[in-house]
Amino acid sequence: DSVVSIGNGAFSYCESLKNIVLPNGITSIGFCVFQHCRSLKSIVIPDSVTSIDTLAFCFCSSLKSLVIPDGVISIGDGAFSTCESLESFVIPGGVTSIEKMAFSGCNSLKSIVIPDGVTSIGSGAFSGCESLKSIVIPDSVTCIGNRAFEYCFSLKSLVLSKSLTSIGDYAFSGCRSLKSLVISNSVTDIAVGAFLSCTSLSSVVIPDGVTSIG
Repeated sequence: DSVVSIGNGAFSYCESLKNIVLPNGITSIGFCVFQHCRSLKSIVIPDSVTSIDTLAFCFCSSLKSLVIPDGVISIGDGAFSTCESLESFVIPGGVTSIEKMAFSGCNSLKSIVIPDGVTSIGSGAFSGCESLKSIVIPDSVTCIGNRAFEYCFSLKSLVLSKSLTSIGDYAFSGCRSLKSLVISNSVTDIAVGAFLSCTSLSSVVIPDGVTSIG
């Protein structure tokens, strides 16, 4: 229990590693620690962990589920990118920003809970989450980054934040199952290609306050 951190890349490319239990006392999971652990199916993360660094679990393609402790306040860029078997994820309430590419390529992800308190969703955060069917973006979110939900082919239900001011380039491009959309009154900027190739979209309400459509 004296271990407080795991160094960068410590178990990277351990492709036969199937299970791991992290000891109590660890506060951070470092850069690329479990990257490309393609056989990893089970990991126990202790309550002491507060941060998960960039690419920490990238390409852990056998990981179906994991429990993130409530004390985690930071999830880095691409932390769970291309976890192709990951089916559900609850983001802890202390997280205020979903960083770029955090869950990109998680093509089995069906359920994601974004807590109140998150203010921004980074570029490509959920791009290529092909199985994601619905998402509620809490009212604390003010901006959605470029390509944040690009190619979420199964996305049918989308509830946007009432505090949202900007929707980034290609943010929902290729969401071909999305049929209707109400854009929050607070939105002023809809960027280039924000809803490009949303081929099922038959109804959209654009508020009076929008000053720019890319």
